[in-house]
Amino acid sequence: MNVANPQIYLASSSPRRQQLLDQIKVRYQLLAPQINETPRPQESPVDYALRVAIEKARAGRALQQQAIPSMPCLPVLGADTVVTSDNTIFGKPKNREDSLNMLEQLSGKSHDVISAIALITRNKDFTAVCTSSVTFRHTTPEERERYWLSGESGDKAGSYAIQGIGAVFISNISGSYSGVMGLPLFETAKILQESGIHIPGACRT
Repeated sequence: MNVANPQIYLASSSPRRQQLLDQIKVRYQLLAPQINETPRPQESPVDYALRVAIEKARAGRALQQQAIPSMPCLPVLGADTVVTSDNTIFGKPKNREDSLNMLEQLSGKSHDVISAIALITRNKDFTAVCTSSVTFRHTTPEERERYWLSGESGDKAGSYAIQGIGAVFISNISGSYSGVMGLPLFETAKILQESGIHIPGACRT
């Protein structure tokens, strides 16, 4: 959502993150910075997610200053979500084979979904990390193939969407549903309020 009076810039093109910010009535201007999201050697999933969220926010700030310098210097929100199992990062699938392999590895097991957020302001940076546990029921090769053919899994970390058809594979979740979607709303609202941004209906802590 691009509005006339935004409160923040959202450094993401993810429709899910836009939907979640809309849910809590935060006004934002979209930015879509491009960064290198390749994990570094020996980088833990938490460190990776947090680094990428910070880099997205910083790249968003640079893009705003270059592309729309007439706009006010608002806080910039970056976020990153990774699926991880056995300390392995499951990013977005490269192709059908990669997607089916991810779904097979997740089948019948629990995995973590790590969502990191970074808010870059003029005077201070805010960060937060949310980790949730998701359990998949056992899935068959035919189910995984049909899911790939649905077109839903191609641009999702871990090759599934909890808010879509992928929900039928999930037998349990412990943690933040919105975090698994891509933007943990509790943590996001908290750092937005700490930075001085009003969240409708929320009490300051």
